[in-house]
Amino acid sequence: MNEPAASRSLVIEREMPHPPEKIWRALTQGALLEEWLMKNDFQPVVGHRFRFRSTPVPGWDGVINSEVLEIEPNSRLSYSWETMGTMSVVTWTLTPSQGGTHLRFEQTGFRSEEDANYKGANYGWTKFIGNMERVVGGLD
Repeated sequence: MNEPAASRSLVIEREMPHPPEKIWRALTQGALLEEWLMKNDFQPVVGHRFRFRSTPVPGWDGVINSEVLEIEPNSRLSYSWETMGTMSVVTWTLTPSQGGTHLRFEQTGFRSEEDANYKGANYGWTKFIGNMERVVGGLD
């Protein structure tokens, strides 16, 4: 069955020279999340509602409302991502690899690849994941 045209996904994949457990810490510990993504009140508990907070800009109040949807420690994390009236789902998948971990990021729920939200997400997540790589690289 084909996905409806109204639902496009952004996928970013990276090989990281770190074990999944280290990357998991950066994805699930609030203080580390803040270092590479945004201020938050995240807790790795299915059903936990939380917010990411950033500096407001014209047309955006700086708040992303979220809820933890799935947790598989050191393997998979999924949460809703609601901002400016648009709802999507973010899923992180960690797979051990010979050199460390294959990280797969997916955000679903875009109208099209021409959607301004899709383009902004592509730019933003590429930058955020680069920031995460630096944070993970500094962990013991």
